[in-house]
Amino acid sequence: MLCYERGVMRLSKRAEYALRALTAMARRPAQAVSQIEELAAAEGLPPKVLEQILLGLKKAGLLRSKRGVGGGYQLNKTASALTLGEVLRAVDGPFLPLGEHPQHTGPGLLSSFADLAQLVNHHLDSITLADVLTRDSAGGSMHFDI
Repeated sequence: MLCYERGVMRLSKRAEYALRALTAMARRPAQAVSQIEELAAAEGLPPKVLEQILLGLKKAGLLRSKRGVGGGYQLNKTASALTLGEVLRAVDGPFLPLGEHPQHTGPGLLSSFADLAQLVNHHLDSITLADVLTRDSAGGSMHFDI
């Protein structure tokens, strides 16, 4: 879920790409079908990587696919029912700051990082794709009262 890159802790590229693609899909009407090439072009993502990510999200039950002419991918849940936590776990697995089986770690650190994992997971599970779209629209316009 998080990786350490150039001195900064951040989401993996795969997680970022998944969130960008699903947010773009959530902007569309509920029954709209999104094609990989279309999403990749719209979001500036590598098509081959996006294809792998979308297949993984389908296997995780977050997307469904339609075959044939006009086929592609659709969200398997509404934007208001799909959380960032679900997406990130489907792409990168659970948020475990110390790893799966931390060795030589004292109980104080284990407890502290368990608390951190709980806070982060609770936060990510409380934000839906619909919330992200609401934040996008709120941040995209400026209002001035004179």
